[in-house]
Amino acid sequence: MKIFSAVFFLMIMTGAQAAFTFKTTSFDAKKPLPMKHVFNGFGCTGDNISPALEWEGAPKETKSFAVTVYDPDAPTGSGWWHWTIVNLPANTTKLAEGASGDKKLPLGSIEGRTDFGKAGFGGACPPPGDKPHRYIFTVYALKTSTLDLNSDSPGAQVGYNVNGNMLGKATFTVMFGR
Repeated sequence: MKIFSAVFFLMIMTGAQAAFTFKTTSFDAKKPLPMKHVFNGFGCTGDNISPALEWEGAPKETKSFAVTVYDPDAPTGSGWWHWTIVNLPANTTKLAEGASGDKKLPLGSIEGRTDFGKAGFGGACPPPGDKPHRYIFTVYALKTSTLDLNSDSPGAQVGYNVNGNMLGKATFTVMFGR
């Protein structure tokens, strides 16, 4: 039995896939979000530039990716969607800084409508005096090459479709308050 267990363990270890990881090269996620990535409007005065993002180790069966940025601390009762992108091709492993709204996204990808009311990246903008909010950046590996969504699709609809087709996900969180 010990020999069988050792062989089985070795088979699992050699067949193991690398961890699915996600990061940004635009800022240190352990520090507050820089003003460069803060919304410009709603009383905020940032530059509203989408950050550079990179990921690796997605499941082999991945046919596309989706990226979301969500604030669960927004005083809405349902959080706040700051960015959704779907239909990123399976060979995509990064997005350049400023890719949102600047024609730098891969062909065929779609940015959904944020809770600011339009498609594209909408940076952090918590209410003044509120505790710092968490901004959760997530990349999803999907089992389908396209989701039937468009630039008017709200975050909740994107989330529903993404979660129904997810093979795996990786995430990081950054804080921001004002």
